[in-house]
Amino acid sequence: MAEVITAPAVIEYPESDGKPVGETDVHRREILHIVETLDRHFRNVPDIYVSGNLMFYYEEGNPSAVVSPDVFVVKGVRKGLRRTYKLWEEGVAPCVVIEMTSRSTRLEDKGNKRALYAMLGVREYFLFDPLGEYLKPPLQGFTLVDGEYAALPFEADGGIISRELGLKLYRDDTMLRLIDLATGQEVVRTEHLSVALQDALARAQQAQEQARLAEEQARRAEEQARLAEEQARREAEARRAAEAELERLRAELQRLRSEDV
Repeated sequence: MAEVITAPAVIEYPESDGKPVGETDVHRREILHIVETLDRHFRNVPDIYVSGNLMFYYEEGNPSAVVSPDVFVVKGVRKGLRRTYKLWEEGVAPCVVIEMTSRSTRLEDKGNKRALYAMLGVREYFLFDPLGEYLKPPLQGFTLVDGEYAALPFEADGGIISRELGLKLYRDDTMLRLIDLATGQEVVRTEHLSVALQDALARAQQAQEQARLAEEQARRAEEQARLAEEQARREAEARRAAEAELERLRAELQRLRSEDV
């Protein structure tokens, strides 16, 4: 009897867990804007990948070993759209995870997920409670030290420094804002981008108008200088003509005197 060779079962890794993206409009907004804002901020860095609410599988062959961080950043992998993130294929775990937490998710965010992210080597973990439902203060950050998370210190303004991102995170009511440590400038959120572009356009137009006025002023000054130079030339020519005429008259007077003698 011929031996029957059974093909290995194909393991499926679902692209969705069927759960809603966020608890409230505020949570959904923050997840969307922070993912897009970070993605735009790192757009020129080829090996930084930003995503959120993506199925992150961390154990090959085990589809139940999955987590879906609200926001996560990975260094050392290519950019590009992904259907899922599989740790064994990518080879790199996220360096930063941000969870938009709430009263209903607090046990998972502060318990299971925190322990899992520490086990996976996520170097910084942030919790943001945009509605201030339970977390005091509503923004907290942690850094991985010897396999355990230690609280990151607060700045004087209540912000928290992320060395992994090169950013300072701080709470502005229900919004999470980001400051670029290299420039000291705020990273414009996607929802404010059109306003920022309009402001930039207005500044550019104002600068263009100022340049035009300066050019016009310089042109007028140049024309005035040319006219003054022309006037000086004419006055010099008139002076030379007067001096020549005076010399001619003196010579004529001298001639007449010599004839009288």
